[in-house]
Amino acid sequence: MQNLGLGIVIIVVLLVIAGLVYIALRDDNKRDPLQDRLAEFGERELPESLEEIELSLSFKDRILIPLLRRIADITTKFTPQKQIDETRKQIEQAGMAGSMEPTTFLTIRIVATVGLGLAAFMVFFVLSPKRDPNALLYTAGGAALGFYFPVLWIKGKVSRRQDGILKSLPDALDLLTICVEAGLGFDQAMGKVYEKWDNDLAIGFGRVLREIQLGKLRREAMRDMSDRMGVPDVTSFVAAVIQADQLGVSMTKILRVQSDQMRVKRRQRAQEKAHQAPVKMMIPMVLLIFPSLWIVLLGPAVIFLMGSGTLGKV
Repeated sequence: MQNLGLGIVIIVVLLVIAGLVYIALRDDNKRDPLQDRLAEFGERELPESLEEIELSLSFKDRILIPLLRRIADITTKFTPQKQIDETRKQIEQAGMAGSMEPTTFLTIRIVATVGLGLAAFMVFFVLSPKRDPNALLYTAGGAALGFYFPVLWIKGKVSRRQDGILKSLPDALDLLTICVEAGLGFDQAMGKVYEKWDNDLAIGFGRVLREIQLGKLRREAMRDMSDRMGVPDVTSFVAAVIQADQLGVSMTKILRVQSDQMRVKRRQRAQEKAHQAPVKMMIPMVLLIFPSLWIVLLGPAVIFLMGSGTLGKV
């Protein structure tokens, strides 16, 4: 019965998490809601009252989204500004600045905590015929899982995005060096990177160019880019570019040195992972491969000894 309850909890957890991720990441940017509403009103007669207009909305627009916004407003009032800023920074580093607000993420954490806590309470206190002495511990564990899982999820997205930026940075610096040596300015070289590639680093360069066009200084725009990415190699590259711009050093030399250093770092990271591979392979070998080999090698001998009765005498 305990295994059945645990299985139900796992299923409920997965369903709640899938629903929260769907609500948080659903991208409706491809459609214009104003045009959809105008088209909807153009195809039917005008409503007679405000109540009819409200009832014509979907369940999500009428109840779910206002409820989440209300919870987000309450959450913002009781959340320290430092935590909101840290959440905003994590969202930017994960590349979701345009699709999720810090209040939305905090609301997801609260809803997940309450939802999984209530689900565990229903399974272990209400639906269980025989109360488990560890039911309260399971309920607290479900609530803790709902509270920390969104954080682990966004940290995973940050880590994957930073790994992608690290992999693409040496090639981007090579292209920047070639463009600057060919006679282009640094801004035009970043524009070439943005045109040629479609990755997080190129998108970051494109945002820097847009901010420069809107009047922001290049050094400020590049510092903001390094803060949004949170990659030490990008930070050192930005610092070198800003220093070269302030001191009047040739940008070609700076880019050439940075390109050589990034290629060396990439080679060193590859060598480090190669040295770590045997240690990481020991865990599956000890837990999976070695037991199988023992079964294959000693299994027939054990069966023979059991059939002859020798194993029982021993």
